[in-house]
Amino acid sequence: MIDNIKFDDAGLVTAVVQDATTKEVLTVAYMNKESLKKTIESGETWFYSRSRQQLWHKGATSGHTQKVVSIKADCDGDAIVVEVLPAGPACHNGTTSCFTEVLQENAKVGSVGIIPELVKIIEKREQEMPEGAYTTYLFEKGIDKICKKVGEEATEVVIGAKNRDAEEVKWEAADLMYHLLVLLQEQKVSVFDVLHVLEKRHEEK
Repeated sequence: MIDNIKFDDAGLVTAVVQDATTKEVLTVAYMNKESLKKTIESGETWFYSRSRQQLWHKGATSGHTQKVVSIKADCDGDAIVVEVLPAGPACHNGTTSCFTEVLQENAKVGSVGIIPELVKIIEKREQEMPEGAYTTYLFEKGIDKICKKVGEEATEVVIGAKNRDAEEVKWEAADLMYHLLVLLQEQKVSVFDVLHVLEKRHEEK
């Protein structure tokens, strides 16, 4: 693989680091041939610092290492995407991603990016159980209540579909997805494992 990478005149290649689970872009760094080799051999990310002009192992001092899941090169071989499982924040500022500064934001559109955000919120609700929160109420009532809500919302989706009411289907489907995420959290089943099952099924077809 390394022989197929087109390093620039400085001997570097741009490395886009992406969370393998959420697909969020965590950071953009640079690798030379040696750091790329170390990344492949160690299974954790190594980069080349242009300011310090030396290799650095992500998380060597902070403990916020990045376990490599896959490395992909673009069609020209002059940039790579490194999918990782992070053990902590990617940014030195302590944020999950380095990309937190919004330069422009147009009208909101639906994105699957809301799923990992909801997963985090639901997990936090279960841990902290804040008074007055609906998610807290569901966890307090337990599995029977959660299952009942999933069933009710699924039925509402079916009714909306039978009535050819797209607006109702949209809202009821959102309710169903939320309650399903709560159910998965209660069962300690990762939604990303569910998505992995879908990927595997897609590959088999």
